[in-house]
Amino acid sequence: MALIVQKYGGSSVADAEKIKNVARRVAESATAHQLVVVVSAMGKTTDGLVGLASRITPTPEPREMDMLLATGEQVTIALLAMALHTLGLKARSLTGPQVGLRTDRAHTKARITRITPERARAALEAGEIVIVAGFQGLSDADELTTLGRGGSDLTAVALAAALKADVCEIYTDVDGVYTADPNIVPDARKLPRVAYDEMLEMASLGAKVLQARSVEFAKKYGVAVHVRSTFKRDPGTLVTREESGMEEVVVTGITHDRSQAKISLLRVPDRPGIAAQVFGAVATKNVVVDMIVQNISRDGFTDISFTVPRGDHVRAQTALEEIGRTVGAEKVVHDERVAKVSIVGVGMRSHSGVAARMFAALSKEGINIQMISTSEIAVSCVIEDKYAELAVRSLHDTFELGREP
Repeated sequence: MALIVQKYGGSSVADAEKIKNVARRVAESATAHQLVVVVSAMGKTTDGLVGLASRITPTPEPREMDMLLATGEQVTIALLAMALHTLGLKARSLTGPQVGLRTDRAHTKARITRITPERARAALEAGEIVIVAGFQGLSDADELTTLGRGGSDLTAVALAAALKADVCEIYTDVDGVYTADPNIVPDARKLPRVAYDEMLEMASLGAKVLQARSVEFAKKYGVAVHVRSTFKRDPGTLVTREESGMEEVVVTGITHDRSQAKISLLRVPDRPGIAAQVFGAVATKNVVVDMIVQNISRDGFTDISFTVPRGDHVRAQTALEEIGRTVGAEKVVHDERVAKVSIVGVGMRSHSGVAARMFAALSKEGINIQMISTSEIAVSCVIEDKYAELAVRSLHDTFELGREP
């Protein structure tokens, strides 16, 4: 009997009726498969808990935030187990710590260190459906931790790897991975297959279908991930190893991220070790830096600009102001009105002129590029936030992604 790990997001379990619907879907799969089901908190529960914390203090302790946020998933697992019991099925709910998911000590952004899923295996062998709280684990200091936004995806993929599942199915409110956000681009197409590297770039550059770390984990351990809709029976998008023929398509998709902030440290002394001090200070605040640009030195001084998640920009700015005084920088400036727009495709490895076409398309629309970052299969530009949707539509048309290949 095949083993399948299924994950249902917050919109799929947003209320009691939707939880019952998920239970019925799980029951159908349970007739032919062993099942581990990972769930998120109901609907906007996590946002509500974050908002509740902010009414108490603008700077809550990360440890206490983890204690608060982990409660959301625990509600869902209990309710889904109850719903399965009413259908006559044996089900057991387990928290992240109970399922053996261990992490490092980085509260609110913990990384998985190991999984010892013996308890889940025993439940499966006893004929039970295992319901697991996503997004949470236990550190080596026996502290409750959470895995960051989208962490339930990571829980599901990690469990699939640890249990050697046949497939990891990610159920959400969209029916697959599209060439662009269909809410912005009406002719965006659903992709039947996406390579791990493409999905990793798309997830890290703003596509909200899968958490980037979950894709990284899937690639590392060879977990086949099937992105599907909770509300439709149609096949979704399979995220898998790169296959022959994938490089024939130059650009696979367009992504955008409007949750960015740009921070600049102006007139920094241009000497060895300054960059290490600057980004070391940011790292101590547990802030992930994305794009970095350093200007050409003039009169022994330079400017350093970089982007961070908008929610982290205050902490990053505080760190920069402290280190700026130490190294003798002139001042720190920040801009929250920016967005990142990217093109992604494994075909970019073997085709020239792709970046030039992207820049020409943005220029034609009068969109100024503030920062540029490239990888082997992606090109990203930071632009004014107000132009984000226009840029996505323009690039989708430029690379003819609405047309069937």
